[in-house]
Amino acid sequence: MTGPARPRVLLAPVTVTPSKPLTPSHLKGLLWADVMYRATAPLAEVTYRYSHTTYHPTEQTLGFWEFLDRTHGDIDYSGLSETEIGELYVAYRGEGATATAGDMRPYADAVERTGFVHPASALVLRLWAGHYERLGLYDPGLLTHQPPGYGLEEMVSDLVSAGLGLDQRRLGGPVYLDATRFGLPLRQIITAEGRPNYLACALRELLPLAPRYDEIAVLYDRELDPDYQLLERVLAQRGPTVRRVPIGRVPIEGRITSARHGGWHGHTVDALLRTLGDHCSPEALRLGVRLYFIAGLGPGQRESFRHELLRRSIARAGQLLERAGNQPDEPTVRRTPSQLTRLLEPHRRDHLHIDPYRLTSSLLKRGRTPSRPLLSEVFL
Repeated sequence: MTGPARPRVLLAPVTVTPSKPLTPSHLKGLLWADVMYRATAPLAEVTYRYSHTTYHPTEQTLGFWEFLDRTHGDIDYSGLSETEIGELYVAYRGEGATATAGDMRPYADAVERTGFVHPASALVLRLWAGHYERLGLYDPGLLTHQPPGYGLEEMVSDLVSAGLGLDQRRLGGPVYLDATRFGLPLRQIITAEGRPNYLACALRELLPLAPRYDEIAVLYDRELDPDYQLLERVLAQRGPTVRRVPIGRVPIEGRITSARHGGWHGHTVDALLRTLGDHCSPEALRLGVRLYFIAGLGPGQRESFRHELLRRSIARAGQLLERAGNQPDEPTVRRTPSQLTRLLEPHRRDHLHIDPYRLTSSLLKRGRTPSRPLLSEVFL
């Protein structure tokens, strides 16, 4: 005899384009998603969908690849750093010219047919995998070919048949996502030349998955909120509850700028790991970055990144780990599913997933000695 089925949760964070170094803003989003996934997993069947394959067909990625081949030819990227790849990306954005749909079509076809990844982006993904390992981040498949469930035309047909798409390509126009019945504006998702934007890619990924889940949690940059309101409405028509989780960026010296403009030297994840790694244990590093980027910075974007506060969080993490290590080895503190459930449930609120901010902040309550199982399962 089996018990009741566990709820099914799909966790779908927005991806980071593999064309530049990971910055504090990127790291904040990745840590937020990691804690949400690992904390929700004891309570539900959770799928962490994070596919770079799905988003490679956007102009942001294909245009960069075309730029690299046009301006640098068939060079060896293996000896370059993330920063050097990022400088090439800044140069691409500074060029001002946008590759045409025809220029990018061979790359788009290669992505669809063979899972092609340009050597520069493949290198960046390999370097990121190393960062994930050091930070204890769950790897949802950085180096794996994970095509979306729908082809582009299949996605458009699905939207049109549901009354949520407007396809004007036969008239020489674009394709729109049409959620006007919900009071939301038309949103172009495919140009007249056939080039999809990231929202079209997200729909290819999530539309076929949505009916399988009870809840979908989408994590994204606050600046994308209008598009994610659209995505919420469309996915909710397939049955699941959709939870939007906007996460603010991390200002650097009071300024929030896109990574495409540079300005991240000295603040990349690679630089932070080189600075911090020799001064703390791997466990304190993993817990400390979560304390700072989740509990310390919170979901907003008012607080600038501060090295000294990150170091202070890592020192605090070392103290918490020491206190947790001094707990007696009794049945009440052993790793059991029922104990984890009791520890995690208060941070669920009215949704199925665990709120990373509430959970991580709870570790910082005065006099709190965190549970060793909780630390092991969620934060380390």
